[in-house]
Amino acid sequence: MMINSFEQFQKFGQSNLDATMKAFGAFSNNAQAIAAESAEFARKSFEHNTSTIEKLFGVRTLDKAVEIQTDYVKGAYDSLVSQSTKLGALYSALATETFKPFEGALTKKTA
Repeated sequence: MMINSFEQFQKFGQSNLDATMKAFGAFSNNAQAIAAESAEFARKSFEHNTSTIEKLFGVRTLDKAVEIQTDYVKGAYDSLVSQSTKLGALYSALATETFKPFEGALTKKTA
């Protein structure tokens, strides 16, 4: 009886270790995707800012400057909304995939 309990304890420990390693892998992959997406957004934002400044230096009328600034604000807003949606999906995937390996352990314990 003692050996049987020890084997069950050992299997429980091994299954927890396996779930933890899977969760760590999922977290790592999703964190890398978030970092890459954030870096890409920063690069695009910098390029958009630089382009707008270059356009503003070449402006000769106030109307054209206002037009360029308006286009910049619209583009920046659209880009921010799009980026927020992407990051929301990535963070959701991070949480879902990180805790997925533990779902099986929880359902086994409650059954």
